[in-house]
Amino acid sequence: MSKVIYLDNNATTAVAPEVREAMMPFLGELYGNPSSMHTFGGQVAHHVDKAREQLAALLGADPSEIIFTSCGTESDNAAIRSALATNPERRHIITTRVEHPAVRNLCQALALPGVGRTHYRVTELAVDSQAMLNLADLERAIDDDTAVVSIMWANNETGVMFPVEEIGALCRRKGVLFHTDAVQAVGKIPINLSKLPIDMLSLSGHKLHAPKGVGALYVRRGTRFSPFIIGGHQENNRRGGTESVPLVVALGKAAELAARNMEAENTKVRALRDRLEKEILASAPAAMVNGHPGRRLPNTTNISFEYVEGEAILLMLDQHGVCASSGSACTSGSLEPSHVLRAMGVPFTAAHGSIRFSLSIYNTEEEMDTVIKVLPPIIKRLREISPFGRERLAARV
Repeated sequence: MSKVIYLDNNATTAVAPEVREAMMPFLGELYGNPSSMHTFGGQVAHHVDKAREQLAALLGADPSEIIFTSCGTESDNAAIRSALATNPERRHIITTRVEHPAVRNLCQALALPGVGRTHYRVTELAVDSQAMLNLADLERAIDDDTAVVSIMWANNETGVMFPVEEIGALCRRKGVLFHTDAVQAVGKIPINLSKLPIDMLSLSGHKLHAPKGVGALYVRRGTRFSPFIIGGHQENNRRGGTESVPLVVALGKAAELAARNMEAENTKVRALRDRLEKEILASAPAAMVNGHPGRRLPNTTNISFEYVEGEAILLMLDQHGVCASSGSACTSGSLEPSHVLRAMGVPFTAAHGSIRFSLSIYNTEEEMDTVIKVLPPIIKRLREISPFGRERLAARV
């Protein structure tokens, strides 16, 4: 196989060399428990505190507002379940039709009736053809029974960013908690939570060049919180279980690097993404970008190629060492079209041929050259062997 060209960074990212170096001592000589009273453990606790400060600095938050978790999914579950537990008289959850499965599947499970369990009413807000929300729909949906609004900051499949500041302001006026899944946004765009009306925010380390297995939940100071994992006193009594010190330290270092690389994310990476997108659209007929043209993450493009199967495109790209995705890694085993693209009204003939390219600071112009060279012949070949594709494209001529 040729050199790997990795364009699936919304699924997971490479661990940065600086991050690997930072965590190694805690896999060796610094193995103490940060909760221990002795000096050997206490010195480890100092590094956990430092990581909390590094992450808080990236988010524009206070270190006391950061809870370390195992991943974004745990953070999402902890936030939503806490909002329900601290507002037991309310039974209504508002979310969207394009959320990550960590939120969408949880809300659907909470809506199921069962013997001896509380079930909730869930409103999934629609999006338009560019994956944008109508804030008037949200305002109408909020009522006296609403416990929490959970709306993602940036979509993992299209990169489309929702107006979280306006959403949070609306929720605050209505007296409703607002949680955002910011797993894809953190590290890619500037965030200052001290100036935003967001009550809880989820993130995941492996989306910003830390290892898998660590995440965090921001809980604004003063927000009532009910722990999801019950145990010891760790994380200021908000999440039981001994901290995974190597991973926590890694996340702290990754946050520091993300802050340092923020300008590159929004200049170099954006330029690479824009060039890749422009060249693909120019060379492959019947292709279209899914999502709002401007309100997107700088690293993400989702392109549909009509009349071909996305899985076939990915397999042929893989033969050239190109790694991309047909949507969320958490749903890659499904044969159904993306729920995000369905919610946007993308035609069935295009939804099945959707490919997501998601870049990072480690991608290069030479890698874009390769993809721009190999992809159009792949699309052409697949359409040639598809009778449906041949007939439809011929009818357009």
